[in-house]
Amino acid sequence: MASIRIHTTQNVTLQYEVASVGDRLAAALLDYLVLLAYGVLLTVLVRAAGDGDSHAINYSDPAELVGVALAALMLSPFIFYFLACEIFFNGQTLGKKARHLRVMRLNGTPPRLGDYFLRWLLRPIEIIATAGGLAAVVVLLNGRGQRLGDLLAGTTVLSLRPRTTPRAPEDTVPAGYQPVFEQAAQLSDHDVALLRQLLRHSQRRQDHVLLHETALKTKQLLGISSDLPNEAFLQTVLRDHASLVAPAG
Repeated sequence: MASIRIHTTQNVTLQYEVASVGDRLAAALLDYLVLLAYGVLLTVLVRAAGDGDSHAINYSDPAELVGVALAALMLSPFIFYFLACEIFFNGQTLGKKARHLRVMRLNGTPPRLGDYFLRWLLRPIEIIATAGGLAAVVVLLNGRGQRLGDLLAGTTVLSLRPRTTPRAPEDTVPAGYQPVFEQAAQLSDHDVALLRQLLRHSQRRQDHVLLHETALKTKQLLGISSDLPNEAFLQTVLRDHASLVAPAG
């Protein structure tokens, strides 16, 4: 599986796997189910509100113009759903969020408004017109998880799921272990993955500055006051999280 390197503000390089065609297909199906549900609801409401009569629109009647504008507004999600979701939900549609996927630029930075627009602009050609076949072929061929819209925008779709790695000592919870910092349960899976990578990076490089900054920010985030050495503190937080959120066994 191809991966993309992302540089954090702590000058640490993280790797994320590009989303598989299967994951992207599943996310798209979920999104179209959302649109289908919206369409069914809209049809029911229109039938309930209408009298069944159809007539030519009188453009000189302000009331009818308002009705036309309202109808266009109600139909707009079918056109702008993917564009609006990715812009306002930080690169995710509802389907992508459910599948833990996100649109990102190849250099690891968030896409710009124009990037989202370019991806959306080519969607009718490579996804709707070909039932996703063209997009799937291009994604499989280019090796970086990009369809035509991504190639044009310089983006790809990444999987946010933690990569499978061997268990570290701080992930192993001894039998009968009592957590030291109950606040560790507040950490999200993403927080834990980032904290683990920062700790390992600082250990490999003997980077005591990064170790200190990581420990300090973790204390601030969780509201913890501790005199433990930085490395021991971070290992304890990770072990506490493993004990509180995902107990061994």
